[in-house]
Amino acid sequence: MVNPQRITPERTPILTLVRPFQEFAARETSGGILLLACTVLALIWANSPGAHYYTVLWHTPFTVGLGSFSLSHELHFWVNDALMAVFFFVVGLEIKRELLAGELASARQAALPILAALGGILVPAVLYTFLNANGPGARGWGVPMATDIAFAIGVMALLGDRIPLGLKVFLTALAIVDDIAAVLVIAVFYTAHLAWGALGVAAFCLLLALAANRLGVRHPLPYALIGAVLWLTVLQSGIHATIAGVLLAFLIPSRTAINQREFLRHGRAVLDHFERAAATEPFDILSDIEQQTAVEALEDACEKVQPPLHRLESALHPWVTFLIMPLFALANAGVSLSGDLVKIVTQPIALGVVLGLVLGKPIGVTLFSWLAVRLGLASLPANVSWKHIHGAGWLAGIGFTMSLFMTGLAFTDDALLTAAKLGILIASLCAGILGSVILLRISSSGPTSPQLD
Repeated sequence: MVNPQRITPERTPILTLVRPFQEFAARETSGGILLLACTVLALIWANSPGAHYYTVLWHTPFTVGLGSFSLSHELHFWVNDALMAVFFFVVGLEIKRELLAGELASARQAALPILAALGGILVPAVLYTFLNANGPGARGWGVPMATDIAFAIGVMALLGDRIPLGLKVFLTALAIVDDIAAVLVIAVFYTAHLAWGALGVAAFCLLLALAANRLGVRHPLPYALIGAVLWLTVLQSGIHATIAGVLLAFLIPSRTAINQREFLRHGRAVLDHFERAAATEPFDILSDIEQQTAVEALEDACEKVQPPLHRLESALHPWVTFLIMPLFALANAGVSLSGDLVKIVTQPIALGVVLGLVLGKPIGVTLFSWLAVRLGLASLPANVSWKHIHGAGWLAGIGFTMSLFMTGLAFTDDALLTAAKLGILIASLCAGILGSVILLRISSSGPTSPQLD
């Protein structure tokens, strides 16, 4: 198998300066590390002498307007409802890719992570509801359902080659199914009222995006404009605005404009043309129109052979990983630890979240995975044991981003929010540590078969 190497550009002062940041961004664990750093920063800030400024910052009004139209909300809204719509858009692109060509593309492949995720959704929700059914925290049953894919995969990546590749794929697919369930829960159960006029306009926007897809529109700008209007109409409809991101993602084209054979033929012809032009003249692309034409033609061919779905996912993923999710953590993880912490964390809401994520997730994932294999619906991935599945179930208990997001939808009372957020932070920390210890003990108990990376 050919292993393409990156082209190393000429060393310049700016490349020397940014190289450490590029190397950090390229690591699989970088997103989780930055997310953790922003979480710690938010906690420190919210419990420091400057805590007042933390509150003031996220309640600062910010207005976006064009002509007579304007939309004014606090910064917290713009992070949770606007920027997170981009996060959900990328989630939607990942879901669509997995359904078309990934672990969810066939029933046999998808059965294990789907049923494991189902167990990891139902058991935590039942445990939470058992403690909160008739109390003020009853609406929070969706909080312990979700898995934070960035943290969970980041923790598994830290464990390195000691973890079978099949287990990493299994946990990734499980987290994506969790995201699908979270989107459905938000749309169905956390919608207070519906404005049918706005929903009608939103439906028209979706039809417009579908038409653009069918007509072969591949440039991202038309979809961005449609997405902006879709976000506004969904916001006005009563459904949470972030759902617009997922809906639009499913309408982004996934087909290539040219096939592999055409790309190879055209690419070789363009490179031959470039080589002839460079051989007859000194290599000066700035002044040689033939070389410029060849490079532009090759760039056009590279764009046409990539589906817009893949190009958008690749382009937006760094922004989501290194800007949107850290900002979300900074805006939502700032929980005040003043007062009687023991009393807060022993409230039914906090206990329900901890019980759901720390016990419900591993129990549900392991039990439903066993049922899937026992019933002949699925089989374990290569080199993956039941102990591995159980360890992955603990890592699935890292709820963080999606759990915090659900908390903001379920509760408006500050005391309930604080209890739920503390439960999420405690549970995610415990799940991450215990899951890592379990998987490390499995890897140290005996060698695993070599995995191809």
